[in-house]
Amino acid sequence: MHLNKPKQEAGSAGATPDDKRNYPLCRFSIAPMLDWTDRHCRYFHRLLSKETLLYTEMVTTGAIVHGKGDYLAYSEEEHPIALQLGGSDPAALAHCAKLAEQRGYDEINLNVGCPSDRVQNGMFGACLMGQATLVADCIKAMRDVVSIPVTVKTRIGIDEQDSYAFLCDFIETVAGRGECEMFTIHARKAWLSGLSPKQNREVPPLDYPRVYQLKRDFPALTIAINGGVKTLDEARQHLQHLDGVMMGREAYQNPGILLQVDRELFGSQAPLQDSVAAIEALYPYIERELANGTYLGHITRHILGLFQGIPGARQWRRHLSENAHKPGADVRVVEQALSLVRQPHCEMA
Repeated sequence: MHLNKPKQEAGSAGATPDDKRNYPLCRFSIAPMLDWTDRHCRYFHRLLSKETLLYTEMVTTGAIVHGKGDYLAYSEEEHPIALQLGGSDPAALAHCAKLAEQRGYDEINLNVGCPSDRVQNGMFGACLMGQATLVADCIKAMRDVVSIPVTVKTRIGIDEQDSYAFLCDFIETVAGRGECEMFTIHARKAWLSGLSPKQNREVPPLDYPRVYQLKRDFPALTIAINGGVKTLDEARQHLQHLDGVMMGREAYQNPGILLQVDRELFGSQAPLQDSVAAIEALYPYIERELANGTYLGHITRHILGLFQGIPGARQWRRHLSENAHKPGADVRVVEQALSLVRQPHCEMA
């Protein structure tokens, strides 16, 4: 079930119904990751942390306007949730942003960071860093029609356009002409050709000090950092310089880390005691989704890494991987896998 009525209250990111645009960027968020952060993943992550800001996978304006599926569907429990859009047509982006606000999203984020060829061919993603005025016009078009925040996720540069002056010019244009107040900066530049998207996440060197300097030079802007963050200790270090931290693959591959986020980064109580409780809390969702025709494997692929480093984790992963895709697989498969983790003498993963 996906509840898509307009929200009556803002999520925990700090908004109020009358002033949602100006809520502060969340101190901690999980990056939008294509084919990973789908609605099942986000529901699970929300069980682990009530404070973390969640992002959808990137959705193109074309998919929303012309696609046959409902690309804006989500579960009401996912709030606070941001929609990441891909596109470069201001009118189309404005239309989709308005639809997203009507459906209750807490934020709209424009993708100016993905370097893949497919994205470039669609004229969005990292290649837009070379067209700051167009990005500004896109942001302004969306801001003019919605009251929720409109933000940008970008890189520190592209190809040979990787000077600090280039980055400052981009930010200044998008913040000035586009009236954008919030940026998430992936602290690597992107190579638009010659590297795969995976290599673009690993090969260009991280430059955290450049992002720190950006915050010092644009103190009025809300700036978060992304790229290579693997621990909450690292997140705390970044928060000494910046407004927010976005974690990507580590949060997905080792989701147990999210159980500590609310207490360690927000000073609030953890929603669940441990990983076992998180899986048990997921049972009603699994049963609901199975009743609606969802395959069990579409949900369980997101929970494989939960017990990383815990006795029985290998058996947990193996049991889910071997059984979740079988015809008729139901919540009992997850219960059986969980019983393997509980055995006190299980092999260490």
